[in-house]
Amino acid sequence: AKPDRIAVACDHMGIDRKRQLIEMLQQLGHNVHDHGTYSAERCDFPDQAACVGQAVSSGAADWGLLVCGTGAGMSMAANKVAGVRAALVSDTFTARMTRRHNNANVICIGSWVVG
Repeated sequence: AKPDRIAVACDHMGIDRKRQLIEMLQQLGHNVHDHGTYSAERCDFPDQAACVGQAVSSGAADWGLLVCGTGAGMSMAANKVAGVRAALVSDTFTARMTRRHNNANVICIGSWVVG
């Protein structure tokens, strides 16, 4: 099977966690496209959510991963993109189940919540 194409983005509160997740996903063999943000400078999370949402919706990415402080804002913003089914998760069980039972195609994580 070919590696998944994963679109990843964060706001200024999720940079460190995003970098950790990208490294992990790449080590697992996935193709990761980083949609930003790239600095700790304050930014608007809906912009990053829209980039990942469009990548998933258009088929450019198989899955999306978004990180902000709580994950809630990213989840709400991503779900405004047609074809996106974003879920806020804070543990592996919820992540697995929301994919299996709810067909989520974007996972949203809170950097303040997930350790």
